[in-house]
Amino acid sequence: MDVAYICEWDKRTRTSHCPSIPLVCAWSCRNLIAFTTDQRCEEEKDVTHLIHILDTEHPWDVYSINSGHQEVITSLEWDQSGSRLLSADADGQIKCWGMKDHLANSWQSLVGSEVDGDPIVALSWLHNGVKLALHVEKSGVSSFGEKFSRVKFSPSLTLFGGKPMEGWIAVTVSGLVTVSLLKPNGQVLTATESLCRLRCRVALADIAFTGGGNIVVATCDGSSTSPVQFYKVCVSVVSEKCKIDTEILPSLFMRCTTDPARKDKFPAVTHLKFLARDMSEQVLLCASNQCSSIAECWSLRKEGLPLNNIFQQLSPAVSDKQPMILKWRILSATNELERVSAVALPKLPISLTNTDIKVANETKFYPGLGLALAFHDGNVHIVHRLSLQPMAVLYGSSLRPSDEPSLKRQRSPTPCIHFKALQMSWTSLALVGLDTQGKLSMLRVSPSMGHALDMATSLRHLLFLLEYCMVTGYDWWDILLHVQPGMVHNLVEKLNEEYTRQNAALQQVLSTRILAMKASLCKLSPSTVTRVCDYHAKLFLISISCTLKSLLRPHVLNTPDKSPGDRLTEICNKFTDSDIDKVMINLKTEEFVLDMPTLQSLQQLIQWVGDFILYLLASLPNQGSSFRPGHSFLRDGASLGTLREMMVMIRIWGLLKPSCLPVYTATSDTQDSMSLLFRLLTRLWLCCRDESHPCEPDEALIDECCLLPSQLLIPNMDWLPLGDGIISRLQSKLPLRLQFGKSPAAPSYAAVQYEAYTRSPTQPKIDHLRRLHLGTFPTEPCKSCTRCGSVTMLKSPNKATAVKQWEQRWIKTCLCGGLWRKMPHSYS
Repeated sequence: MDVAYICEWDKRTRTSHCPSIPLVCAWSCRNLIAFTTDQRCEEEKDVTHLIHILDTEHPWDVYSINSGHQEVITSLEWDQSGSRLLSADADGQIKCWGMKDHLANSWQSLVGSEVDGDPIVALSWLHNGVKLALHVEKSGVSSFGEKFSRVKFSPSLTLFGGKPMEGWIAVTVSGLVTVSLLKPNGQVLTATESLCRLRCRVALADIAFTGGGNIVVATCDGSSTSPVQFYKVCVSVVSEKCKIDTEILPSLFMRCTTDPARKDKFPAVTHLKFLARDMSEQVLLCASNQCSSIAECWSLRKEGLPLNNIFQQLSPAVSDKQPMILKWRILSATNELERVSAVALPKLPISLTNTDIKVANETKFYPGLGLALAFHDGNVHIVHRLSLQPMAVLYGSSLRPSDEPSLKRQRSPTPCIHFKALQMSWTSLALVGLDTQGKLSMLRVSPSMGHALDMATSLRHLLFLLEYCMVTGYDWWDILLHVQPGMVHNLVEKLNEEYTRQNAALQQVLSTRILAMKASLCKLSPSTVTRVCDYHAKLFLISISCTLKSLLRPHVLNTPDKSPGDRLTEICNKFTDSDIDKVMINLKTEEFVLDMPTLQSLQQLIQWVGDFILYLLASLPNQGSSFRPGHSFLRDGASLGTLREMMVMIRIWGLLKPSCLPVYTATSDTQDSMSLLFRLLTRLWLCCRDESHPCEPDEALIDECCLLPSQLLIPNMDWLPLGDGIISRLQSKLPLRLQFGKSPAAPSYAAVQYEAYTRSPTQPKIDHLRRLHLGTFPTEPCKSCTRCGSVTMLKSPNKATAVKQWEQRWIKTCLCGGLWRKMPHSYS
């Protein structure tokens, strides 16, 4: 475990950000981090409770929200999609926040609920019934269906037809449980009920869900001599009103209080956590005094209730059906530890065939089996979530600046800096901590969990988690933290190998996601930058092809099963003639008829297709160089076939609207550029059409491609957007020190590495999705992708239906799957 970067506030401003008490933090599956601070101004005594949201790739670009909470914020919770955030305060107010215009750095309050004057101590979204289990013991099998299986899990509440109903549940300090349901029409149904008839103070609480759709709430009054109570909560809707039913479950006393030697040593329960939101059978408890703590892990089990011999003799049939009861049993406990300040639990749903500690210890090097404990001395420990045995340690000294004098640290009378809030990423490979000075620290957590592993095993663990993110759609930034340049090639090859083993339907679903994943991996190595260009181009090509084909409409409504796009693919594969007009006459041209404004609005996308084909054919004579962008397309039969289909489609549209055709600068006015390029493209496609037996292009084809620069002006392709992310700078083991609100200067080696494939900052900007030129100093508001750095305008300059259809594909995310963030009004 080591530090990746540390981000802190500017201390010279007139307003100061100080950690709130309690300090809360939440990490979403899209690698967005939300945390709280209290802001104090020098002239005013009022305190503003702020919520800060940042993207882990751009931690300095923090979006601060004046939450409007009158009291300190006690809870933050992301939903399972990572796009909405709940906040609750000590006055009983709950707010739901959502992205404004789908921008990661622009948020607004959507709806809310409140329990007047009753502080919220626990908060959670209702479960949507989606649960995926990772089978560690099957990590070597090829099928994703065996590695990651869907677990039968009922939603907390369902609408008509079984659709899960959205909402949240909260527990208050006075022992009330409140549930708010979001109706499809935007209304909020809220109900409040007491957890039990005899209400008592609740200092700590946590919420978990069962597979049957019920909710389990654990509560404690803060004293270790009091029992930890558990309640089953059932939510239903009756006559358009929310109804809550509660039931008492078995309770427990901490083991440290029943031991005579330590009965009064740990008077306070400081932490109460279920090991997972969807695992109500296991709970972690921590009791503390002023100097030390002890942690215990408990499990709820079904046990047989023994019968007296008298009843067994009276009714032998009863003894065969032994009654079962639920009982809490302690799994493990730690020795006396330094005082615990924060706990972070893994979100990775690892499935173990046996929860016995001995079996669990045999697989404890897998990610997701460790939980994090932060201590008041500044250290952080990763311990096994069942046995609580130490697995990895980060010493607090590594979080201090290296230039700070050691004597100053030793003589300092102030308390040691330590983490007040901890959160693990969704793959358990990263840990974020907020300390007593308000600094945010990003920590790497090794996949080996502190154990020495060979390179092959480490690669297998990273590959397993990349596959998990591919299947679930979660962001994989935290996995990239552990990828070194020497691993990139093997990871990409192994990932592609596992992908090709899946069935055709699953490959089609994951086709764009794996391209985005491979592009992000290749960015981490200087030797694979050109492959990043190819992956981005392929993503763009697939998107254009799907959009253009979707515009085709059958001439007769009662058509056969195949769509016009499918028939276009079939005919282009069947007729291998190099004359574009001979292929075109085999199509029903009436299916390609579009209105003139639509065709004209697509010209920029059509131009990109034409320029890309010309560039590929002109680069064929240099096919031996893998350091040129476009190299992989020259052997990709599927992509060349797609380009060939699009040329046929564009040729037909050119007969209807000549101005929509791609524009080429030719040396001869009589030359038919489209026919020339289609003929060369078809000959190249025939060479690699059969991917199992590809053949080399003949000399005549290469000679003709050599003549292209003398016949047509070869365009310059905009391969890569100029990204300013931090992931490529974190490969060193030395932590980066950043400042909120201040973008770090890009390292010089990065500029040299991407110089040949990106536009320099002084060149005119381009809209990477619309392929429009924005000028050197764009005046239109723009947004950029948090991952690849693609830039596009916030508002559409074109009102055509076809353009809107293209833009709707990217309204929420970029073509690489990254979130959008708003850029300054005028960037340069």
